[in-house]
Amino acid sequence: MERRIKVASYNIHKGLSPLNRRLVVHDVRHALHNLAPDVVFLQEVQGEHSSRARQFNYWPTTPQHEYLAGNDLSFAYGRNAIHRLGHHGNAVLSRFPITRWGNHDITLNRFEKRGLLHCVLEIPSWNVPLHAFCVHLNLLARDRRKQLAAMVEQIQNEVPKNAPLVIAGDFNDWRREATHILGSELHVIEAFETMHGSPARSFPVRMPVLSLDRIYVRGFGIEVADVLGGQPWSHLSDHAPLYTVLRRG
Repeated sequence: MERRIKVASYNIHKGLSPLNRRLVVHDVRHALHNLAPDVVFLQEVQGEHSSRARQFNYWPTTPQHEYLAGNDLSFAYGRNAIHRLGHHGNAVLSRFPITRWGNHDITLNRFEKRGLLHCVLEIPSWNVPLHAFCVHLNLLARDRRKQLAAMVEQIQNEVPKNAPLVIAGDFNDWRREATHILGSELHVIEAFETMHGSPARSFPVRMPVLSLDRIYVRGFGIEVADVLGGQPWSHLSDHAPLYTVLRRG
């Protein structure tokens, strides 16, 4: 039985460097390939942008989630923000088959288009599937509370109580409210907080002071929980990725 899975969560800043000066999606692909996670939760994924495709040489000919998945990973993409030049949203990449997925709108205002991407993963020798949720929440605390409540309701309606569960993404939760809400309602634990006593500082990437990104799990033990700083990550996005190794059973 496959006991361990490697999980990463990463806000890729639409495949651009922290100040939007360089196209770095090719470097992101190389870095993720070297990290070799089994499941990747991505935020700010550029599905299409006609202006940037003209601006930058070597802009991928496929959407970023497809390009990052390559030939080895399955993928699902939740299109959240749609504008005249294209669209962006969240994505899940997986070494395991994605047997079902859906994107739930949790938008509260026209300036922050948000979605909750739900993927069901079939993992060999597991008697139940893994439910994976990728999310990017609003900047205002009162909005995040409403979105967390909507997330809890969605998960309670769609996920059996005994099913393994991972919720990951950019929570914008510098007030550290999400852990109490999700822990009490969904009985999840946060990977980095469980291992190290507090959530990971992941923003801004070169001198992280804010705990914005999280990986919440249910039905797993935590073996490793890291925030990935330094090279190459410090030049690829304004967020540092989170990485954890989960043990099942």
